[in-house]
Amino acid sequence: MNSLEEIYERLELAIERVSDIREEMNSLDDEVIPTAVRDYFVCLSDFIGSCYDVLAVEDNSVYERLELSELQNINHRLYQDILPENYDESFANPDYAVKALGKEYGKLFSFLYAEVRTLIAYAYEKRTLEFTATVELFLEIYSMFTGSEGELPQAKYIKEAICYHMFDYADVLVADRVRETLDPSYTFATDIVMKSDLSDVRYLYKYGEYIGDNEPKTAEFLNKLPEEDIKAMAKTYVDGFVKGFETMRIDLKPKKSVNIRYSIGQERMVREAIKLFEEQGLKPIIFRYAVSRCNRKLTVRTGYMGTPANKQYEYDHRMDEALFYNKAYVERKLAVIEDTYEKYKDMAAVYAGPAVIETFGELPFKPEIKENVIKLSKKQQEMSVSYAGRNAAITNKYIPRDKYSFTIIAYPIPEIGEDFEEIFAEIVKVNTLDNELYKNIQQSIIDELDKAEYVQVLGKGDNKTDIKVMLHKLGNPDKETNFENCLADVNIPVGEVFTSPVLTGTNGVLNVSQVYLNELKYVNLNIEFKDGKIADYTCDNFDSEEENKKFIKENLMFNHDTLPIGEFAIGTNTTAYVMAKKRDIVYKLPILIVEKMGPHFAVGDTCYSYSEEAVLYNPDGKEIIAKENECSLLRKSQDEKEQEKAYYNCHTDITIPYEEIGAIYSVHPDGARVAIIKDGRFVLEGTEELNRAFEE
Repeated sequence: MNSLEEIYERLELAIERVSDIREEMNSLDDEVIPTAVRDYFVCLSDFIGSCYDVLAVEDNSVYERLELSELQNINHRLYQDILPENYDESFANPDYAVKALGKEYGKLFSFLYAEVRTLIAYAYEKRTLEFTATVELFLEIYSMFTGSEGELPQAKYIKEAICYHMFDYADVLVADRVRETLDPSYTFATDIVMKSDLSDVRYLYKYGEYIGDNEPKTAEFLNKLPEEDIKAMAKTYVDGFVKGFETMRIDLKPKKSVNIRYSIGQERMVREAIKLFEEQGLKPIIFRYAVSRCNRKLTVRTGYMGTPANKQYEYDHRMDEALFYNKAYVERKLAVIEDTYEKYKDMAAVYAGPAVIETFGELPFKPEIKENVIKLSKKQQEMSVSYAGRNAAITNKYIPRDKYSFTIIAYPIPEIGEDFEEIFAEIVKVNTLDNELYKNIQQSIIDELDKAEYVQVLGKGDNKTDIKVMLHKLGNPDKETNFENCLADVNIPVGEVFTSPVLTGTNGVLNVSQVYLNELKYVNLNIEFKDGKIADYTCDNFDSEEENKKFIKENLMFNHDTLPIGEFAIGTNTTAYVMAKKRDIVYKLPILIVEKMGPHFAVGDTCYSYSEEAVLYNPDGKEIIAKENECSLLRKSQDEKEQEKAYYNCHTDITIPYEEIGAIYSVHPDGARVAIIKDGRFVLEGTEELNRAFEE
């Protein structure tokens, strides 16, 4: 490993070299290096200089002394090139890069541009080695143009430099990512939350994330709330986490750390939550979402974050790893992950799980399909699926799923509209609905469903849903149940009963007019299932059927050829539904709330993946026996290749809103059909209270 002194020496030489680039490029003409290439290197060298100015700041208290306008200018300068108003002529835009630089250089240079943008995070977090290595990659490629005596380098040499860099630095980038998810001593964000003056929104600019309108407005709103309201919100969130351990019958006492994930602007609530977690003996682990492409998965951002500066930019670069994704890289990455977990296995053993504060309210994003984005090949897609499974197995080895819990809660952001403060107050009420009331109502539904051989779900109007969901056969109905009575613990708010269906015999069509999944909007999503697995799929997002299928496979199926139904559930939170309809925000809500607002199907693994052996009981004392399916059972196979088919390492809920439901029937072995819902209303005896929200 390089010593700190050696790293600083390398950095100093690199920055000195970067500082000469503008003058060097301006002294050349088109016969030596084309104008667009020169503009590219000047643009990136200026950006590197701006990031270095941040890195060189020794004392972060400077951000408390600068005027707000100065902080805004610094932030804008770092993100201005990818903002929507500038993106059409940014080298970060693959189509523009190809147009300006040509097909061979354009894609490679657009990737490099995006990877160099990781310097923002490295600068603010003082990650000098990562910063230096990234600048050195840029300079290596730059030197190919300036040291070739008038001959431009072949694109393959640029690609080789990128591949070698990502391979060589996997032991740094990947290892650091694993460690920061386990080690509470990484306190960059924790210090911001706990030590800043949260009444002064200038603290937001300490992160280095893009700060738009949502972040300061959220912080200012929370600053107006009484202390008791903030403490109550934090308590709901932390209590949900603790209740998860109680429900799963896992001992919380040996645990020492909890991963807190939140959106920038929520620090006042997070600070109170940290205090409550510390009372439970848990130190906070707070990490930024991964910035380098070697640690990213599509557009998924796991960790603390701000509102993206430009979702189209994120979407365009979602598969940039295709440039360097090969067998050798995958094996190296997996080896680094396992070595790092082994090194920090004591930290992994006391990790309690993630406590997540989601946000919602952004305008639904419908991406533009660009011709020149980098994409994984068919072989790379298969490799990435295999990698995900092996990575999950390594993680489960050191952090077994049946030894930790989680919780998720969600709040709106100001972008949701003028009624933000009123909606926020209503969401707080939704998050604190009466558990006891819902427990009894949901038990009525479970008691009926436990008599069923299968459930039939029918859409109405334009909704073409018609699906038969097979259920496990109960050996002892007096002591066993198929459905979990889900209250407000790991999944806040309250409001669903769910099961892991039997795949064989589960057939039909799932259709929903609009749904927002993993931050992407799907229009008229239509999925056909045969024996519980996806057999066909389409949507109406694009004019081309080919693009519609690609969109679903990449972003909903995560490049799997098929996925099983891992969960069938009936959401019961009509209060949330009516509020959302009244405010016209149904399609801005996160799946966390939407899944409670109607029946839903999850494609991917079951809710109990990797923890099927855990013994779970409902509040009525019955054991939940429907925890797996024909896929997850393959984990017990003696054939290693079959074992790899047990898990898909994804789980995405797709909800049909009440107004699109014609009926849900519990169908008994003798053919008797008992309606749970008809025409969007609950009709089963014992569920009448759920319709009150519609009436009010």
